[in-house]
Amino acid sequence: VTKAQLYFLVTFILFVLLAEQLVKASSEYDPYKVLGVSRSASQAEIKKAYKHLAREWHPDKNKDPGAEDMFIKISKSYEILSNEERRANFDRYGQMDENQPFGQSQHQGFRSFHNSFYFDESFFHFPRSRDFADSKYLLHHAQYNSVVLPDSHRRPYLIKVTSEWCFACIHIEPVWRETVQELEPLGVGIGIVDLGYERRLASQLGAHRAPSIIGLVNGRVTFFHQAVVREHLRQFVEDLLPQRLVEKITDNNYLPFLSNWHVENKPSVLLFDQVPVVPLLYKLTAFAFKDYVRFGYVDQGETSSTQLLRQFNINTYAPTMLLFKENTEKPADIIQARGMKRQIMDEFVSNNKFLQVPRLVNQQLFDELCPIKQFHRRRKYCVLLITGEDQAFVPGNKAFLDFASANSKDVLRFAYVYQRQQLPLCQALFHNQATLSPQVVILERRSQAGKVLYRSVTGGWNGSEEDKHHLHEQLELLQKDPAYLSSDTTLPELNNEMAPMFLIQWMNAAYDYILQLYDDFLYSNWREMMPILSLIFSALFILFGTVIIQAFSRPPKKDFVEVTELTDITYTSNLVKLRPGHINVVLVLTDSSKNALLRKFAKEVFSFSGTQTLHFSFLNADKHSHWMPSLLASTPDAAQNLGLSDDDEESSDYTGHVLALNGYKKYFCLFRPVFTGDDPSDASFSSDASLSSASRRKSRSRATSLEVHHKLDRLGLWMERLMEGTLPRLRVPAWPSLDATMNTSTES
Repeated sequence: VTKAQLYFLVTFILFVLLAEQLVKASSEYDPYKVLGVSRSASQAEIKKAYKHLAREWHPDKNKDPGAEDMFIKISKSYEILSNEERRANFDRYGQMDENQPFGQSQHQGFRSFHNSFYFDESFFHFPRSRDFADSKYLLHHAQYNSVVLPDSHRRPYLIKVTSEWCFACIHIEPVWRETVQELEPLGVGIGIVDLGYERRLASQLGAHRAPSIIGLVNGRVTFFHQAVVREHLRQFVEDLLPQRLVEKITDNNYLPFLSNWHVENKPSVLLFDQVPVVPLLYKLTAFAFKDYVRFGYVDQGETSSTQLLRQFNINTYAPTMLLFKENTEKPADIIQARGMKRQIMDEFVSNNKFLQVPRLVNQQLFDELCPIKQFHRRRKYCVLLITGEDQAFVPGNKAFLDFASANSKDVLRFAYVYQRQQLPLCQALFHNQATLSPQVVILERRSQAGKVLYRSVTGGWNGSEEDKHHLHEQLELLQKDPAYLSSDTTLPELNNEMAPMFLIQWMNAAYDYILQLYDDFLYSNWREMMPILSLIFSALFILFGTVIIQAFSRPPKKDFVEVTELTDITYTSNLVKLRPGHINVVLVLTDSSKNALLRKFAKEVFSFSGTQTLHFSFLNADKHSHWMPSLLASTPDAAQNLGLSDDDEESSDYTGHVLALNGYKKYFCLFRPVFTGDDPSDASFSSDASLSSASRRKSRSRATSLEVHHKLDRLGLWMERLMEGTLPRLRVPAWPSLDATMNTSTES
């Protein structure tokens, strides 16, 4: 036997042994037995069995040493049986596709390179395709924040985090390629982040290991945690979309759905197709135009949609889209195609995303409907009806809609606003003059700052034929002479009538955080969860810490006013050495009037007692009778500002006077008692300089019959003027001594 013959013999024996092992491995594996279903099981039964077994054998929940391998077999079995073509091949040939025996892909070395990913290929099989992950999918930090993040409000993104020396990333490449080829034409955004070069972006996403697959919708990041199977990735993207994007429509609810255009201020689209569930393509289109159009789906196979199909003459052999605006009986546009593509649907909806006469409910709609004039573009004019919401305005609004439908031109955009909802806009156009009847304004926007040229159509608008003819003439004149718009103004930003309440926004944000926490707890992603937990605990610490500190540091609120008597001991600290910015409010009283005046004084100043810079005191004139005359005598302008005579200074009764003393700046404000007599309407500030001495003597004679506490009836108003700083201030060179036996003054 020659060496060549011996080599051939050994090679042949090895080939036979390998073939036997492959046949044995293929015969031992049965996806039906793995899932525990019969060969005639339906897709619903297969899916139910898969979910049950996946929950039971998930390695994160099942600590059995063989749980990981069992979970891989369960996932692979579902991948085969959930695809009708692969299932048929396995039933016929025991193969998973047309030309690859299952045993070839089921090497004994099942490996888990990541605790969230399970792969079915050999460690030494490298189907790497670098040309697939080309630069058009690679994301950078700046690009993500400026392009991808804002765009995620219009379409979902599927992002793969990978790295250069990641063998697990190589193994998921075929599945990723198939998923991208399926989802990208539907409108799903695709991105790849290289963990080695874009650590800043990976950290922002919360991805700290490769491979990771992330979903991004409305700026919210969600991690994919299931087996990397194309069906799972597709379902993952579908689950990212908000609920109720597309409403199920039948014969019973189609009329309310179409008639709701007036409330939603949006056109409505009806999608007709044969499948019982809403296709992902329709959901993605609805998500992209959710701010402009409402979407409904009609299953042509259901008996509850027979009337709809007959009424709109729908061809049941091809998907159909009907778009309705204000007219709910006749569609404004229609499209029908056997192979409905995303590009066709986008173009169809984009051309019809506004009503014939939409209501301006926010600034964004105003900017899109009435764009600012560009030098290189044709002029566009906005014909605006300012009307009301009541039933009386409905005929005029309907007539305006009819006029707009009959005079639709590319240079004219018709819209209306409710005066009550957009009052600042109406005030700017009519110079703060109230408009009781509907008005029509023609305007052209000139700058981002809100500058417009406009002209108000004279005569108002009630929807008559005469009004329509007059408006038509005005528009004809505008077409001939753009200078016809003779007025200009600056419009404020429109109120957002559709903005959700703050409470709703807070609840939505809280809901997102709860979902994130649940997801992280479920899959033990502590590193990704730490920023959220840190934020929550920091907020709770600040909130409760602030409350506790304030509770212990803030003095308890008093239900009384603390009033200190000015004596030889307290005089210096309460006046002469009072801190800058602090004021002492002093009541002058006598022994006989002390109780009555103090009660009235406390009542009048109680609302000001919480001010930290105010102090309250009283001075007994019986004990210190010379202090008030000495203070007024030392004030150069007191007699002139207060209308005092020499006789007044000698014989004045200062009971009921109140002084606001600023010891640091050496000035005071004076409240003089109110003498109201029996008629409260005669009340006046005795601090007013306009009263003559004769009038005051007459008032004193009338006051003898009054109770003494009436002297402080208007002290509260005087205190308000004191806090406002509008009271006259009387300067003193030095504060007089409180000791009546001394004639000297105390310097501060």
